[in-house]
Amino acid sequence: MEELIALYYPALFRYCLWHTPDRETAQDAVQETFLKVIRYFGSYRHRGEFRAFLYRVAANTCIDMARRRRRTETALGEAEEEPAYVEPGFALADSDLALTALVAGLKEEQREAVLLRYGQDMTLKETARTLGVPVRTVQSRLRRALKEIRKKLEQEGA
Repeated sequence: MEELIALYYPALFRYCLWHTPDRETAQDAVQETFLKVIRYFGSYRHRGEFRAFLYRVAANTCIDMARRRRRTETALGEAEEEPAYVEPGFALADSDLALTALVAGLKEEQREAVLLRYGQDMTLKETARTLGVPVRTVQSRLRRALKEIRKKLEQEGA
């Protein structure tokens, strides 16, 4: 299990940073992901890439944490939403910030495809398994996402 954590922790942490408001929440999400994987490892059936399974668990964990956070904020009666904390080491250059903003502006399904394929360097097949969709759907989402990014870049340049 230590080898598994050593192998996947940095990549899962980067992935969770995209889906959480701060570094601590991302660390919690990664730890929770590994706890879930360990807890249900006995019932896991190897039907493909383990990496895709791991990222699916991480995605679901981030979604669950976001739901809990929204419920807590609503329960506390916060009417105004605080701006999300930006991880200072995450964006090293202005171009990285611009790219981050462009990717964040995509539709959820497109953003997930881009993050997994390019941010986590997954193959199309691994991305499809992680998202639970056919490879052609991933290709279509990536094509639309890249077209949208190109369009926004051209608008900014004009």
